[in-house]
Amino acid sequence: MTAIHHTPDLFALSEIHGPVLRPGDDAYVAEVTGFNLSARHNPDIVVGATGTDDIVTAMRWAAATGTPVAVQATGHGANFPIDGGLLISTTRMTDVRIDPTERTATVAAGAKWRHVLDVAAPHGLATLNGSSTDAGVVGYTLGGGLPVLGRAYGYAADRVRSLQVVTCDGTLRTADPDSEPDLFWALRGGKGNVGVVTELTFDLLELPTVLGGGIYYAGEHAEAVLRTWVDWTTTLPTQMCSAYTLLRLPPIPEIPEPLRGGFWARIALAWTGDVQEGENLLTPIREAAPITIDTVEEMPYAAMDRIYMDPQDPLPAREACSLLRALPPDALTTFLAQAGPAVPDLPLLLIEIRHMGGELSRPADIEDAICGRDASYILETVGVLPGPEVAAAVETATTALHTAMAPYGTGHTMVNLHGTPGDEKDRARAWTEEVYDRLTHTKETYDPSNLLRYGHTVTPQPA
Repeated sequence: MTAIHHTPDLFALSEIHGPVLRPGDDAYVAEVTGFNLSARHNPDIVVGATGTDDIVTAMRWAAATGTPVAVQATGHGANFPIDGGLLISTTRMTDVRIDPTERTATVAAGAKWRHVLDVAAPHGLATLNGSSTDAGVVGYTLGGGLPVLGRAYGYAADRVRSLQVVTCDGTLRTADPDSEPDLFWALRGGKGNVGVVTELTFDLLELPTVLGGGIYYAGEHAEAVLRTWVDWTTTLPTQMCSAYTLLRLPPIPEIPEPLRGGFWARIALAWTGDVQEGENLLTPIREAAPITIDTVEEMPYAAMDRIYMDPQDPLPAREACSLLRALPPDALTTFLAQAGPAVPDLPLLLIEIRHMGGELSRPADIEDAICGRDASYILETVGVLPGPEVAAAVETATTALHTAMAPYGTGHTMVNLHGTPGDEKDRARAWTEEVYDRLTHTKETYDPSNLLRYGHTVTPQPA
C-alpha cells in the first residue's frame, strides 16, 4: 500500500464535492463509524462521496497511487476493521427513483431499504429487503440479499436489472445482461470484489400487505417449539417464510417488557398468500407450547421491521452463519445441547435457524454468484461484544456451535452473514468451488492490482 503523507498526493481529491478527511479531523470518527461498532476503521483518508463523480475521482486517485479501497454505506456488514488506505463513505448518496409503471426502483449507493419503502409503499409496491430496513440496499444486494420473503420470491440479487459501477481503473460502466455480463454476474453475489457500485436498478413486488409477526415462548419450551417448527417446515407452501430464534436478551431499557432480560424462543414469520389460509397454517405453531406474546397480524409491507425487531441502534457484534442441508432429529439434539435451556449463560444474543428452499432453491434466470440454493436451512449467530472478556466467550461459543452443526452443513456460508472473514480459504466458503474460481478470474480482469482487498474479498487470479 502507498502511504498517504504528502499533500501533493491529495491534489486530485480537491475536485471532490464531499468532505475529504484524515485522522485527527473533527468529523473523521463520525464519518468512518458504521452500525457494527466492533469494526473500528482507521483509514488514511476518507472521502464522503456526494455522487458518482466523487467516486470516479476517488477511484482514479486510488489507482494512480496504488491505494487500497473500501466502501461503506450503513456499516451493518462492517465485520472487518479497515487500517490504512482509502474509505469511500456513500452515506450522502440516498437518492431513490420509483417507476410505478415498470415496478422498478433505481437507488444510489448509500440508500437504505427504508428510503426505498417510503417511496414505493404509496404505490402498493414492496422490496426484497432483509430483517432490518435500516440496512443499505447496495451492500446487501451485492452479497445476494437474503430477504424476509426469500422462500416466496428468491434472492434480492435475482431481481437486479442493471448496476452502474466504477471499476478499479476509474472507469464508470453499466453492468447488465447485455453489457459487461461478467461484471453483472460477479456483482450479484460476489460482494464488493470488482468495483464500487454507484447506482442499482431492480424490480419491485406488487405486495401492499403481508401476514407477519413473531410468536414468543418462554425459553424452557425451546425444544418443543423447535421440533414442532422443523416438522412444520417440511409441509409448507413457498408463500410461508419463517425462522426459529433463541433470544437471550439483556436487561436494558431499549428492550420492552416482558421480553427484557429474558430467554425466549421465537417463531418469526411472513406469509404472502390469503390471510385466513395463513392463519390456519399457523395452528401447529400456536399449539406447540404456551405463548407469551403473539404479534402476528396483517400489516402494511412497509411495517416489516415489526417481524424480526432487529436492534435499531449501533452495537459491537460478532456474527457467523452456516448453510445446512437438513435438520434430522440428531441435528436438533446437537443444536439444543449447544444452545438450548441447558446452557443458561451462553453469551450469544441471537441464535437463529431460518427456513430456506422454495424460490431460494430455484436457479436464477440469469446466472449469478450466489451460494445457498442447495440449503434447506441457514444457522446464524450474533453475539454482542461489550469488552475483551465477553468477546472471547462469544468467539468460543460461536465456534463451538457452528463446529457441532458442521456435519449437517453444506460446508458453505453466505457472504453477508459470514462474519469476520479469515484467510483466503475461509473467505472461499461463501461460494462453491466453481463460483470462487470464476470470481477470482473476474477479479483479475477488473481489479488486477487488488485495490478492493478489504472485507470479504478474494485474491485475483489469472485465467
